Amino acid sequence: MTEQVKIGIIGGSGLYKMEALKDVEEVQIDTPFGSPSDALIVGTLDGTRVAFLARHGRNHTLMPTELPFRANIYAMKSLGVEYLISASAVGSLKTEAKPLDMVIPDQFIDRTRNRVSTFFGEGLVAHIAFGDPICPNLAGVVADAIESLELPEVTLHRGGTYVCMEGPAFSTKAESHLYRSWGATIIGMTNLPEAKLAREAEIAYATLALVTDYDCWHPDHDNVTVDLVIANLTKNAVNAQRVIRETVRRLSENPPASDAHAALKYAIITPLDKAPAATKEKLALLLNKYL
Repeated sequence: MTEQVKIGIIGGSGLYKMEALKDVEEVQIDTPFGSPSDALIVGTLDGTRVAFLARHGRNHTLMPTELPFRANIYAMKSLGVEYLISASAVGSLKTEAKPLDMVIPDQFIDRTRNRVSTFFGEGLVAHIAFGDPICPNLAGVVADAIESLELPEVTLHRGGTYVCMEGPAFSTKAESHLYRSWGATIIGMTNLPEAKLAREAEIAYATLALVTDYDCWHPDHDNVTVDLVIANLTKNAVNAQRVIRETVRRLSENPPASDAHAALKYAIITPLDKAPAATKEKLALLLNKYL
């Protein structure tokens, strides 16, 4: 097993193809929840060891519903990750959040239907506090990093609500207008299960949302097409690399406190001496500090 790594990044494969990333190794991790989306890429970024995971696989072979969310977060936890940054393409639900902008959301709305978003069950019950699903301190570090870079064509939006839909189809216009009526800012297909599982794993989590399009509500953008999304994804990838690098530098110099790091302290309802031994063994990575 590789050495422990405190900072993890989940996103597209373009994020770890940085010239600045040195001493790169691929780490295969088996988890009680199956294999992660791909091998984890561990490398040194300006003196700090970081772990990257291509969310959909390095060749984008996994649909959002197919993602092994539990295995992905468990694998990060097994490396020792304490801070997890999720870089994600999103559609905008507000005029002011333009394509190529960056949003650091602080809330989620769950519109998924076919996702397992907890490690618990099988005789062991836990209810995490999730009123504030994003770690505000980690989100602040990411936002400060973006502002310091003064990226061309990019406006930063601190805060906002991310609607997490099932996919893989994009929204209907009726759905898009509904989400706008709720005051939501952006829409995507992946981050809410990650956020819930990261909280259960006591990992501070924040989303770096990269706007690719206006969803389908905008009168000048009638249809979201894959070509449009891919073109903006390519532009966003360069900026995202710079943000990740600056965020890692700031985290390594001054890692913030996070309530997420003790999220299970009062969340486990089942007396651990009454929980099945097999379940406790399966979740030992999460439970050891409380056993």
